[in-house]
Amino acid sequence: MEYRTLGRSGLKVSVLTMGTFTFGGAGAFKAVGSQGVADARRLVDTCIDAGINLYDTANMYSTGLSEEILGEVLDGRRDQVLISSKARMRIGDGPNDEGFSRYHLIRECERSLKRLRTDRIDIYHMHEWDGVTPMEEMVSALDTLVSQGKVRYIACSNFSGWHIMKALGVSDRDRRERFVAQQIHYTLEAREAEYELLPISVDQGLGVLVWSPLAAGLLSGKHRRGQGAPEGSRQFAGWTEPPIRDEEKLWDIVDVLVEIGEAHGVAAAQVALAWLLTRPAVTSLVIGGRNEQQFRDNFRAVDLKLSDDELKRLNEVSKVPMIYPYWHQQNFASNRFCAGDWALHRDYMES
Repeated sequence: MEYRTLGRSGLKVSVLTMGTFTFGGAGAFKAVGSQGVADARRLVDTCIDAGINLYDTANMYSTGLSEEILGEVLDGRRDQVLISSKARMRIGDGPNDEGFSRYHLIRECERSLKRLRTDRIDIYHMHEWDGVTPMEEMVSALDTLVSQGKVRYIACSNFSGWHIMKALGVSDRDRRERFVAQQIHYTLEAREAEYELLPISVDQGLGVLVWSPLAAGLLSGKHRRGQGAPEGSRQFAGWTEPPIRDEEKLWDIVDVLVEIGEAHGVAAAQVALAWLLTRPAVTSLVIGGRNEQQFRDNFRAVDLKLSDDELKRLNEVSKVPMIYPYWHQQNFASNRFCAGDWALHRDYMES
């Protein structure tokens, strides 16, 4: 297993993270999986044996059941691993059952700690933007949790660029704890993060954790043009996230993934993961699976080295439009680009 430093922190994280989105299967989450304690234990054992040291969950996954299962499975070996959890989403019917308020965040952190059977959360993500609560209140609450030892590092997830910079600006101004990472959706099929989120990560020293790096299985190679969603997949079960805006482009990408995978003797999924591990600021990919073999197959991505020509083919088939103001900057400002700028422009200047 390979380990990378998370942003500007001193924390070493495995380049693959185990996601527990499928633990529990309560309510709408049944469409993506319903692993109980026995199944979860086998999968966690497989990941620990492979050297994965980060296990990702959230308070709203199956309304806390994912955290409960992970806590039970890790009981007695908590110190061997890192745990990432999240708060912000609605978890009840009350007026304070969502958001970034000090009341909600501190309460939810303490509830998560109990479910996880631990005294600290190693990486605590703000799961989604809240435009109602003042940033000062959110940052202060997180600073309190870190000072109390209940949280080690703070991060965000699914923020836009200006959301991140607003939060970082308040943290820096008020000398509070600062985000060290962000968890985002980023795949060969969905490269919008390159416009702002990756440049911000490079410039501001944020590690990038990627959720659903195979686009909910669409980049696994099991889905092919004109074949429909295979039985047992998330799409077959009616799960519609992430959205696919250009289906023909998706299948063009899959065709190239399959060709490159066949040349290396691996599945398309491993090629998609290996490409992500070459991207700027990417620290770790959050992977899930229904059985041990799916995890073992994806472990192979860590050792897969793609050639420059293969990377160029993948970039060409998947690149996003150069929208304004980036095309203008590319035409007139490239001689004064910083590292953050090149996180977007590198592939497009070469093509």
